[in-house]
Amino acid sequence: MKKLPCHPMAEVPNSFLVSTRPYGDLDGAPASQFGLLDSDELPMQRPPLRTIDKYVRPECPCLTKRYTVAVLTCCGFIITFGMRCNMGMAKLQVKHGLFNWSVATESAVDSSFFWGYLITQVPGGFLASMFPANRIFGTAVFSSACLNMLVPGVSRDSNLLIIVRIFQGLVEGVTYPACHGIWRHWAPPLERSRLATLALCGSYAGVVIGMPLSGVFITYIGYEFPFYFYGVMGIIWFVGWNWLVFEKPCTHPTISVAELTYIEKSLGQTGPPPAAPTIFNTPWKEFMHSMPVYAIIVANFCRSWNFYLLVLYQALYFQDSFKMPVAETGFVGALPHLFMTSIVPSGGLLADHLRKKGILSTTLVRKLFNCGGFGMEAFFFLVVAFSDSAVTATMALTFGVAFSGFAISGFNVNHLDIAPRYASILMGLSNGIGTMAGFILPVIVDYITRDHERSSWKKVFFLAATIHFIGVCFYGTFASGELQPWAEPKGNEQNQLEEFGNGAPPPYDEVTRKKIRVMKYGSMEQNGSFNSSSRQVSEDIEDKSTAGDSTRETNPFR
Repeated sequence: MKKLPCHPMAEVPNSFLVSTRPYGDLDGAPASQFGLLDSDELPMQRPPLRTIDKYVRPECPCLTKRYTVAVLTCCGFIITFGMRCNMGMAKLQVKHGLFNWSVATESAVDSSFFWGYLITQVPGGFLASMFPANRIFGTAVFSSACLNMLVPGVSRDSNLLIIVRIFQGLVEGVTYPACHGIWRHWAPPLERSRLATLALCGSYAGVVIGMPLSGVFITYIGYEFPFYFYGVMGIIWFVGWNWLVFEKPCTHPTISVAELTYIEKSLGQTGPPPAAPTIFNTPWKEFMHSMPVYAIIVANFCRSWNFYLLVLYQALYFQDSFKMPVAETGFVGALPHLFMTSIVPSGGLLADHLRKKGILSTTLVRKLFNCGGFGMEAFFFLVVAFSDSAVTATMALTFGVAFSGFAISGFNVNHLDIAPRYASILMGLSNGIGTMAGFILPVIVDYITRDHERSSWKKVFFLAATIHFIGVCFYGTFASGELQPWAEPKGNEQNQLEEFGNGAPPPYDEVTRKKIRVMKYGSMEQNGSFNSSSRQVSEDIEDKSTAGDSTRETNPFR
């Protein structure tokens, strides 16, 4: 019996084949107890079931494990971005009463969240590399939910409110890097776009739900209620997250053998997992000299500018320009993000299809989706700038924001293409710089719109369109979808990571070579190296992942 490198409990015979028996028949017990199994069908052992798992299994009957992770990550973002809408909607209702702030104080409250959010971006990337990314993500959402319930109590003191908002930003700053840390282990290369976009569309769905829901709660119940509501929802979500989500596929006690094998083989996890990046061995110099990294950073800043503009000021724009009531601005403001929420995962599926079929290279897919999405959004923002009716402005915003959903399949998953080992760190770096838009924008917009006239908002949207056009030019020129030369450990470091001593097991592909061919997933080979030519996936493992352990896995969404 050979030990698999992923975890110490996993054993596999020399002539390993994926078991065709469902995990429910084995229940995590050693395969030697099942005399009816042929030696070639001995399954890998998984970690033992927890006490609660013996009564209620940690699984969704209609989803594979990787899509369960994606859906729950999406729900986490729905909650965190819904909480960001609470303050913006509350200000509209009580700004002339309880929130009787000066322009400077209002700008400080609006931007205080982003002060904290910026600080923890890069540290969050390292934390997601050093510790289980799923725990970091879950703890961040839970902590922010608890802090959200403190906001009504401190809202009468702007200084205390600013402090609470800063702490909310601090804990939420690790969510995006942690999300990429999760997909480092869970996303097969040719499913990166669809899994990542499915998770990230929660940030836009959060706005779709949060703006109208907060407006209704504030209008009919009170401004405090949405803060408490989202706080409680975050705590409930945290319980489900801890029950259903695990750090890696190999640590999930009820994942099917077929899905586990498919994920690990596609990711090239044929040997011991590499050591986590540290602040000392991270190639900072190479980051600073890499134009593809700068392309991601610039794109992130441009998208963040327009996203925060809409989250913080879209309702105020409709109120100032067209005198809409608070409840109505919430519903109208959510409409663009509703369309974007549907476009984001659809764009991910289309991007993966173009790559899998070899129609376009990864680089061309990223550039096409990002520049096309940015360019169309910039065009429709110009339409908004010159709109003289609420209907025209609403339609232009809806189309513009919807098209920008395609860009998420560009820059927002590009980190995993150019440097999967450092993806969470690069996400922290790019999202941190993008977050600067969050505290620069309130100062500029509050100054431009200090007279609350429609002509002032024309300047705001013209500026937003210009920023997006700059992003189109920069990303289209310098972006790349290929693995960068600095993205893997150097020779000496890699040799040290791969040493096991005299009793080291052979690589995983050595064990299974007779049964499974070497596969290429886009630009990634089975052994973890990359090839610039895009190739179609070998069907050997993918077929078993969808038809191996259980008939319910014929569709990854079921």
